[in-house]
Amino acid sequence: MRLALPARPLLLTLLAAFFPAVHAAPSATTPTPITLDQAMANPDWIGSPVEAAWWGWNGQIYYKQKRLASPLRDTVHISGANAKLNSGKQVEDSQLANLDGPQMVYNRAGTRAILLRNGDLFERDLKSGALTQITRGVFGVGDPQYSADGSAVQYRSGNDWFSWSRAERLSAPVALLRAVKDPDAKPDADSQRDLQLRLIVNLARQKEDRDTNRDRRQEERRADATRAPAPIYLGDKVTISGSALSPDGRWLLFVTQDKSADKGKVGKLARYVTETGYPEIDDERTRVGRNMPIAQNLKLADLRSGTVREIVFDSLPGIATDPLAALRVEQKLPALKGNRPVTVDAQRDGIAWTDDGSKVAVLVRAIDNKDRWISTVDLAKGELVPAHRISDVAWVNRRADEFGWLPDNATLWYLSEETGYAHLYTKTGAAPARALTHGNWEVSNVEWSRDGKNAYFVCNPQAPGTYEVCATTAKEGGEREVTSLKGVENFGLSPDNSKLLVRYSSSYVPPQLATVSVTGGKANLLTDTRSDAFKARNWIMPQLVQVPSTHGAAPIWAKLYRPAQLEAGKQYPIVMFAHGAGYLQNVTERYPVYFREQMFHNLLVEQGFIVLDVDYRASLGYGSAWRTAIYRQMGHPELEDFVDGANWLAATQQGDIKNVGIYGGSYGGFMSLMALMRAPEVFKSGAALRPVTDWTTYNHEYTANILNTPELDPQAYKTSSPIEYADKLTGNLLIAHGMIDDNVFYQDSVRLSQRLIELKKSKWEMASYPMERHGFVQPEAWYDEYRRIDELFQRTLK
Repeated sequence: MRLALPARPLLLTLLAAFFPAVHAAPSATTPTPITLDQAMANPDWIGSPVEAAWWGWNGQIYYKQKRLASPLRDTVHISGANAKLNSGKQVEDSQLANLDGPQMVYNRAGTRAILLRNGDLFERDLKSGALTQITRGVFGVGDPQYSADGSAVQYRSGNDWFSWSRAERLSAPVALLRAVKDPDAKPDADSQRDLQLRLIVNLARQKEDRDTNRDRRQEERRADATRAPAPIYLGDKVTISGSALSPDGRWLLFVTQDKSADKGKVGKLARYVTETGYPEIDDERTRVGRNMPIAQNLKLADLRSGTVREIVFDSLPGIATDPLAALRVEQKLPALKGNRPVTVDAQRDGIAWTDDGSKVAVLVRAIDNKDRWISTVDLAKGELVPAHRISDVAWVNRRADEFGWLPDNATLWYLSEETGYAHLYTKTGAAPARALTHGNWEVSNVEWSRDGKNAYFVCNPQAPGTYEVCATTAKEGGEREVTSLKGVENFGLSPDNSKLLVRYSSSYVPPQLATVSVTGGKANLLTDTRSDAFKARNWIMPQLVQVPSTHGAAPIWAKLYRPAQLEAGKQYPIVMFAHGAGYLQNVTERYPVYFREQMFHNLLVEQGFIVLDVDYRASLGYGSAWRTAIYRQMGHPELEDFVDGANWLAATQQGDIKNVGIYGGSYGGFMSLMALMRAPEVFKSGAALRPVTDWTTYNHEYTANILNTPELDPQAYKTSSPIEYADKLTGNLLIAHGMIDDNVFYQDSVRLSQRLIELKKSKWEMASYPMERHGFVQPEAWYDEYRRIDELFQRTLK
């Protein structure tokens, strides 16, 4: 379907009645000119931002920072929450052995903490500061936790669980999972073996001796407390996906999957510029529908008895109902039998035990991603007890998967989009769930106080792109804003739970650090890592505007880059920017992921353009309806939003509707192609960078959420793939792609190029970058790509 451009006089009349909600007025200060070479240079000239930041055990602060002109990262120490701006000092190598790590696990009393550093496990005494090393060089240490009584530290190494006793200074295995056959198991029934044992006395005697020795070994192991527990043998037909030990050491909940499941045909990626001088070939990911997620099983081991039970999913509401049944009928595919296959991500906090080990909650997700359940487990019966279900005819949001238990060992908390926005809920036993937060805004990154009375989280109640830390209480609910920084990235509670360490940013300030009391008040700014050269510049401050939708959607938030004063009577050529990732938010008051593009937008304004950066439908931060509007029709609702944006610029910002360009990378490259091919009457020129041109070639986890699979829903793929619209191209197109892109394969652009050649299309070109992957790294490649974009817009839109 072609998007028709409404008659301009009526359109101008309609749109001129709606003026944007402006979050930042145009700056009266003349912007400092920026060159393309400077904008695309190594970002060290801006200054190294604060990367991971964390509290030390005694209220000290640490953060990671990249060295200038080097790939190395240093650890920087700040003396405390009230330190002066830029008072941090680099931690010397000799001090590294006594540092705390970013992820510390505190005991309930707040007197001790576990930390992982360089793969080794330590415990810190928070009264004396003494640091005790628990492991050294042990393979794959992870998931540390305190035992129910606090006397031991439990941890996983590979698929095995260990407990370190503080009193005995001894690590001992608690559970040993083995995906192999039990060497002592009785053989399968076999008539020939039975015949041999009946006829040959010596064979029968040898078997009896072996059985006697086996039984005796098992009796000795059970009676001897100094011995390790017997391994739990699962057979050789499964792999172990993850596990979680109850803090009381009684239970092990673990996930397995079929070892023989088809993982699909992998792709191949050629590298032509190599150190050896010869082309080299790498294996890469499989395509959507070619690597269906492998169904998983949940099992419960009683570590006292050694018994293992299968946890069935029959009790999950809707588990046996296929939401894609109609499509299967349409495509003449066999109907699903029994329950839908599911996954349990035990390696991504998919299992949560209470501190005392009496209860456990499990997050189960249907492989079709249209249902997500949180259930508890009746440990005595080995059965799931459903606690919460969220369903979506499109797909369920993985970003709202946070859940856990409060310190009372009875109250479950979780995030859910059941109102259309991610909010925080609690549930105790069979009682109905309580919503602690409400509104048309989102909750994420929840962190509870140690006593479980207060929850802190990232929130955006003021506007979709204005992020703060908010707080609520487990008792009353509601929400209050703790910070007033507008661009909060993330945060962490101090060891005494009195302060927040906040990473924040703004349009031209890369992530920095501040501390704020949990009761609110003025933030104490700790860092400003920008270079003097960058701070000295005057930039065009983007205005956060709301573009009216002519298609019944909510207002379309966008960033507007324009001169402080528009020249009377002048029409400005338009450039529109489409962010990547699809489910990403770029119209915020944070420092953008696309900071180079933001500088490029400054350059475009200098050159006489106006620029609109659009959070089209499918973008993050606007609720589930906004996210799922693209289900089975990628590139269609989003294009409506870009057309509305172009028309709004013409109606209210003196934009020249006859000269509209668009550009973006990845999903933004896909949108640039859809704009040029599906609305050529609006978009005159575009640059598609590393674009998806055919969704059948992309990965499963992302694509199948939105378009199902090519076998099940071929029409959705045809509707959503730019290559299907290549014959409609009439405008000016630049395609740019890294040749070793292992996300969106270079093949996507090559196939589209061949299609354009066969269609005898003109006014298009392709630039290839032999040493670049999906995200460009080298400044020379950045410069070359954006030189081409700039020249395209200068040549065709003016």
